[in-house]
Amino acid sequence: METITAKGHFHAAHRQLGYDGKCAYVHGHTWRGTFVVRCEHFPRLAGIDMSVDFGALKGIFRSLDHRMLVSARDEAFLRSGLFEPEGVVVMPGNNPSVENVVQYCMDRGVEVLQGLFPDRAINYDLQVTIQETDNNFFTLDHSITI
Repeated sequence: METITAKGHFHAAHRQLGYDGKCAYVHGHTWRGTFVVRCEHFPRLAGIDMSVDFGALKGIFRSLDHRMLVSARDEAFLRSGLFEPEGVVVMPGNNPSVENVVQYCMDRGVEVLQGLFPDRAINYDLQVTIQETDNNFFTLDHSITI
């Protein structure tokens, strides 16, 4: 089994709509993310003998840097007249919780893998972990055949 690990971080804000506590207010974190991709044997890109570009995975984290993470129901931050649309990223689910930030990153990671070696029936195990604070992490594992 071969493993690729790509780590990155981003600074982003969010709030939890409907939450009874301080997380209901806009606040930010230095989020730390890790992609772990496993495959029995990674195919290699012709000419450069690479399997997965670390930068493509880390770029997913970079795309969230200095952004406001929101849900589709956060009408205030989705008003383009009040906030610059490129500064707002809509997360899946009802809130931009760490769980949904991980799902967002997982979805983008799957897109990266799908673009590499389509229709080759490669089995990947993909794991995404986001560290929201010093002591709080969320991890999602996904197996996919592309």
